[in-house]
Amino acid sequence: MTKHIIAAAATLLTLAAFIYMFNSDVEVQKMKNIATLIEKSKIEVKLSNKNEIKQEIKQETSAQSNKKEESEMDKKLKALKDKAGNMAAINVSPLYKKNCSSCHGTVGEGIIGSKLIGRSHDYILKALMDFKSGARKNYVMYGLLGNLNQKQLEELSTEISLFQEKLDAATKK
Repeated sequence: MTKHIIAAAATLLTLAAFIYMFNSDVEVQKMKNIATLIEKSKIEVKLSNKNEIKQEIKQETSAQSNKKEESEMDKKLKALKDKAGNMAAINVSPLYKKNCSSCHGTVGEGIIGSKLIGRSHDYILKALMDFKSGARKNYVMYGLLGNLNQKQLEELSTEISLFQEKLDAATKK
């Protein structure tokens, strides 16, 4: 009887091995079919074409970058020319240059400080007097104006109030 059990077990093991091998053959066939599909779908690109494509992409990217840089550079140059033109168009006093231009710009266009161009004489004079007295709180202005007398404050007010008029006259030339 043990012989029969051993024979049955051997038959079952043979059958299991046969099924396993059949499944393996099916999987191998699937892999071959996939490999065939991949091979058929391959597009050959010559190496020189890849390099040419890469070069064209680099050139396009470089051209776009150069256009952006040129555009930004043109804007900066225009701003610089405008500023230089404004500086040359209006002669400002040494008093304004020393005390005001670093914050308010060469012709009062405003940099760190507020825009002064186009303001009236009375407005500017009152603001200067308020800063000097401490009625308007700004320690920088207080420090700058502390050593100036009433006559200098009047001169600055008059000069600053005429910036727009002088600039308009200079640009019409």
